[in-house]
Amino acid sequence: MEIPDVPQPLLSALKRAAGTRRCALVGGAVRDLLLHRHHEDPWRGLPDLDLVVEGQAVELLKPFSEALALELGAPPVLRVQEHGRFATLELEVDLPPELGGTWLLDLASARAETYSQPAENPQVRLGSLVDDLARRDFSVNAIALELADGALLDPHGGQRDLAARQLCFLHDGSLRDDPTRLLRAARYSARLGFSLSPAALQQAQSTLAAWPWPWSPGDDPGQAPPALGTRLRMELELLLTREPWPEALAALQSWGALALLDPGLQADRHWRRRLRWAQRLGVPLMPAVLAGANDPLNLAERLQVPHRQHRLLVQLDSLQMRLKELPAQPQRPSWWCELLEAPGLSADAVALAVALAVPQWRCLLRWWLRWRHVRSPISAAELIERECIRPGPELGLRLHDLRLQALDQFR
Repeated sequence: MEIPDVPQPLLSALKRAAGTRRCALVGGAVRDLLLHRHHEDPWRGLPDLDLVVEGQAVELLKPFSEALALELGAPPVLRVQEHGRFATLELEVDLPPELGGTWLLDLASARAETYSQPAENPQVRLGSLVDDLARRDFSVNAIALELADGALLDPHGGQRDLAARQLCFLHDGSLRDDPTRLLRAARYSARLGFSLSPAALQQAQSTLAAWPWPWSPGDDPGQAPPALGTRLRMELELLLTREPWPEALAALQSWGALALLDPGLQADRHWRRRLRWAQRLGVPLMPAVLAGANDPLNLAERLQVPHRQHRLLVQLDSLQMRLKELPAQPQRPSWWCELLEAPGLSADAVALAVALAVPQWRCLLRWWLRWRHVRSPISAAELIERECIRPGPELGLRLHDLRLQALDQFR
């Protein structure tokens, strides 16, 4: 079994460590290997390897370390983190530079899962490799390459769907169990050039038609489980940071899936311009997306976005309120500086307002590009010497006034 870029000693050590245990490579590595070998896709490289073992994954750690030492002729450097009830292992393995340097491995126990309520976190128990493949999102990601003999385990027809370049959910309730799978579909669609299969598209449309649904009897349909909001945000972050986001967001909108986040985003036809401007001005893309929602602050709370990004949306809301109260006549650059440099605002909030194309965006852009960088033409040291002003509040006010005078020369 050979995989491009993956050093053979690493695979041999894993195979030897597994012994009689059933252990397999799963997920994107298998999918991309098959696309490369059989469908002439370019090799995309592997940032890490995902492996599943029947039984407790932690029991494989010591045999793997010993087997890798035999392969390398010296004890390997391993950094290990354990996660969760079933001790999923995150391994960082230092290999010699000629073998690719540091490798990341995720080694997990094979599990089965059930959903007691739609979109809640699943209930998980130890299971078989087949059970573990049934947990996955799409058939093309539910193919395992067994370490023992290099055999492919494909219980859901993933190889057929790879050939058709389509994404198929594993069962009729996939999206109701986990709506974030639709965001992952958009990520794969953008990265791999895949489309939803007719059955998957039909499932998406029927699921979205019922959204938002009551999570349990008597619930308000608008009150989704907090865990779902977090998972939606995490998938959106991956979409914006790791994928061709214009294609991914366009796919979501074409499926009607931006309604999972907010109806206003689904109806938004200006997101592409807004995000391009945000990218150009160095604003994080997540708040730039959320700024197009009907209620960006409410959406940010539901998704539990990081504090810095939430604060940026609060500042944008405050700036928009101030801009609504502006007098109709044109204002001098000094006036704009006084407004935009007041406490409670930031340069990123102004840039986000530019990206949002508020009515005054041209003046805001001038401030962002030029006016905010203007300083007093006379330095503090020169004022102390020329005007005998002592360091203190009076000196600060004088520098401030001189700066405002210099700004108004740009009119």
